[in-house]
Amino acid sequence: MADVEAGDASPSPLALDLGALADAVRARRWSAAAVTEAALARVAQMDAGLHAFCTLDADGARAQAERIDARLAAGEDCGPLAGVPVAVKDLICTAGLRTTFGSLLYAEHVPEEDDVVVERLRHAGAVILGKTNTSEFGYGAVGHNPLFPTTRNPWNPALTPGGSSSGSAAAVAARMVPLALGSDGGGSVRIPASLAGVFGIKPSWGRVPVYPGCRDERHPGISSWESLEHIGPITRTAADAALALSVLAGPTPRDRHSLPAESTDWRVPGRETLRGRRIAFSIDMGHAAVDPEVAAAVESAALGLQDALGAALDRACPATGDTQPMFETLVALDTDRAGLKALAAERGVVLTGWLASLVERRWTGDEFTAATMARKRIVNTTWRFMEEHDFLLTPTTAAPAFPINLDGPERIDGRPVAPTAWIAFSALANLTGLPAASVPIGLTADGQPIGLQITGRHLDDRGVLALSAVVESLFPRGRWPGPPLAGVAQGVA
Repeated sequence: MADVEAGDASPSPLALDLGALADAVRARRWSAAAVTEAALARVAQMDAGLHAFCTLDADGARAQAERIDARLAAGEDCGPLAGVPVAVKDLICTAGLRTTFGSLLYAEHVPEEDDVVVERLRHAGAVILGKTNTSEFGYGAVGHNPLFPTTRNPWNPALTPGGSSSGSAAAVAARMVPLALGSDGGGSVRIPASLAGVFGIKPSWGRVPVYPGCRDERHPGISSWESLEHIGPITRTAADAALALSVLAGPTPRDRHSLPAESTDWRVPGRETLRGRRIAFSIDMGHAAVDPEVAAAVESAALGLQDALGAALDRACPATGDTQPMFETLVALDTDRAGLKALAAERGVVLTGWLASLVERRWTGDEFTAATMARKRIVNTTWRFMEEHDFLLTPTTAAPAFPINLDGPERIDGRPVAPTAWIAFSALANLTGLPAASVPIGLTADGQPIGLQITGRHLDDRGVLALSAVVESLFPRGRWPGPPLAGVAQGVA
């Protein structure tokens, strides 16, 4: 199905859903080269003011597309993502293509190997267009780093798209690419998906393997977040994300936590599979300040699902409390602080922001033990709650997008709040490893996207995708940010 809007005057391959685009390339209705040129043209049109990409590999993308077209002409099978232009977050390694992790420490770093997920994208026929902007090493929810201009929100460039997968979400929202990879250690796929009005899913921990990112001990900073990190797709729809997961998911010996493959069929299950499911929803998880428009939208979505599915709806949440202080301690525990100090001293780089505070602070073993025990309590509290509920619905973020120069809104619902108060809902799924997605559920009065977070039971990624698709049917998309997609000359190699 084509994803079009009023004003799209002529066909563009970028208006197609992910599967339809790959089908069109395999059937040679579109050449991979033409699709790649359409994507590069859209980047040229949109990205000068958004800064979604930090490294664009136009020549490399064209060469990849030419190889795919040649293989198709020879009758070869090029995979389920044949010719699809894809963006990769700059925390994810790409062999031969600069990967900086948003840090001066790695400003000219060119990896020798692909991350497992990039390797799988290439094998599936995707065209890697370039690397997308991020917070430094992922430390931060708004995408600031010392190397590149901060990514701006396609709906309003004066506002943030969130982070740390800021560039990936902006690239999909501005329709530069239909698929981008993000990483998520505390919400970094779901937060920008919410603020940019796209779909993002953090699969179950281990569902999509991670290596070398967060697991290669040779590279301080890169090796952080190991007990919290996930990689997930950012797309326009749940169905597109399901197709991406069919490529990305599955075990590898390079990630000792990777899960066995349950099935290669990741198509979104039908609505009938959700009949009788029990849904809990909470506007504030018992402690968070929430913007009134966000609260109203989440309640509307929950009630809409109750009507659409005949589901049992329970206003309830696990009694986990505010997880932020404990979460930050666990991030410090996962960080090679000694290695970062030594590397910064060697290269004459001054670390800043949250990363600097984590590295410079003198942590104690008792603090790390207390955080680890608190995590166990939260995991146990949550699984007991999920024994009685199939899904938990919350806002993805407590507030819509805010000015680009802030780390968070200063007030929410009239209450003074800490800079991290707006991301009160995302870390729980990282602490527990549960699957969680952000689905767009409309816009605020001033046109900013609102996201609904759906958290599922242990390993129920498919259930999260299925419920997300129902939400999408309740909130059909009316428009996209930026100018309409331009038509592109059609042709085959």
